[in-house]
Amino acid sequence: MPNPADMPETELASLLCSRLCHDLLSPIGAMNNGLELLADESDPEMRARCIELLTDSARASANKVKFFRLAFGAAGGFGDKVDVNEARALIEALVADKQRVTLAWHVPSPLLAKPAVKVLLNLALIGLEGLVRGGDLVIGAEEQDGTCEIAVSASGPKVVIDDTIAAALGGNIGAGLLGPRTAPAYMIDRIARNHGGEIQIARSPESLVIGAMLRV
Repeated sequence: MPNPADMPETELASLLCSRLCHDLLSPIGAMNNGLELLADESDPEMRARCIELLTDSARASANKVKFFRLAFGAAGGFGDKVDVNEARALIEALVADKQRVTLAWHVPSPLLAKPAVKVLLNLALIGLEGLVRGGDLVIGAEEQDGTCEIAVSASGPKVVIDDTIAAALGGNIGAGLLGPRTAPAYMIDRIARNHGGEIQIARSPESLVIGAMLRV
């Protein structure tokens, strides 16, 4: 079996792009449907509903693009640090679309290193997606003496994580299982290991706890 560590950066980038396109397909498709309905609709109430649909879909699309721009890309300015308020706003925007999810934020540091922010954002997304029936998402991070520790906890009536994503987080996934869904987890495991750290995961049917440590 090929070693995922030998994967070219361009191939990993293509998988991350595929993930981004997949996540944008639904809200953009809803916008297209809304425009088609609006063009054929004359009833004022229905037109108002179409505009509401378009507004919601446009907001969801913009939120996801902004999130993935920092989680996958080179956003956050040209410095080594990122304002944690930017990361918090991006996560809050995604949580706002999940009516049954509450967010608790425990990040006292005003700035975090870029690699740490990418790990934090991606772990937060994994935790949020695991709350299939709603629940609590708790995010904590602290950078001190050149080390950043990150913890994301998701708890609720039912919390799930795909086995291949869990394996990718632990660096235990074969190249044949890498795809758009697992690429973000593989990417942040690689980031952690490249910075002298690792990612650990503990899970049960009602909770998911993911911790990461990086030297930055």
